[in-house]
Amino acid sequence: MTMTYFGELAALLTALCWSLSAIYFTKAGRRIGSVNLNRLRLLLSLIFLALTHWLLYAAPMPLTAAPTRWFWLGLSGIIGLTLGDTFLFQAYIWIGPRLTMLLKSLAPVISAVLAWLFLAENLTLGQIAGIGLTVGGVGWVILEQNNTGDDAQKRNYLWGVLFGVGTAACQALGLITAKLGLGGDFPALSGHVIRMLTATAAIWGLTLLQRQGRQTLAVFTADKSAATALTTGTVLGPFIGVWFSMLAIQWTHVGVASTLMALVPIFMLPIGYFVFKEQLSRQAITGTVVAVGGVALLFLT
Repeated sequence: MTMTYFGELAALLTALCWSLSAIYFTKAGRRIGSVNLNRLRLLLSLIFLALTHWLLYAAPMPLTAAPTRWFWLGLSGIIGLTLGDTFLFQAYIWIGPRLTMLLKSLAPVISAVLAWLFLAENLTLGQIAGIGLTVGGVGWVILEQNNTGDDAQKRNYLWGVLFGVGTAACQALGLITAKLGLGGDFPALSGHVIRMLTATAAIWGLTLLQRQGRQTLAVFTADKSAATALTTGTVLGPFIGVWFSMLAIQWTHVGVASTLMALVPIFMLPIGYFVFKEQLSRQAITGTVVAVGGVALLFLT
């Protein structure tokens, strides 16, 4: 059996899993709210990842990791998973998964700019052009507003866009801090367990302080449809999707893998049309393609 294109296939499967998980998280979030969704999703993700880590490394988490790794990876988890995914799930509810995932494609742009500012990583002319295309494509789609909605809908749309940008910013900051904690040959799965553990501890610590733990768990057991959608989204996204992403990075060039994984907004076009019954204009489709092309140019130059 040839493994020539295994990394590329894993990257495409990553994008597909993340696209499908967006469907289920959106359905669950509309039933139980974004806050409950993130609390429960983090808890389930931690259980799945800890069990996998236990099977592979004979321990549920890397307790022997250096304190500096725990600091940077833990900070990455709080920024990217606790805060960033709270923005993400609320944006799903307000503007839908298609626009949210398009806004999330700004994350590599923000990462590149932050790396240039704080990590002294230079940007090539091709990368600068990719940044311009991505921002332009996303902006072109977002500016196509439906003026027939009432004031509440317009307000939710604006907040959804801001939360989508917040998601991208948190993901970018989370990647920068994760990079500081993943130096050397430290296993990516172990790093992800640390991120997930810290994020889960942070959000559930706050939940318990607010005395909402029992209420959150009751929501999960009371609404079977939401529980099924949440569990399916968790398995597809944070568990299988992240696993495929690590295989993709391992088996092919990072630029190629990142570009293929950035195809989520393209996959979301038919999902938005067939699943969420969205009307897609030529401007929306073209802007999405341009934005994804900009991400590809950013990674491949």
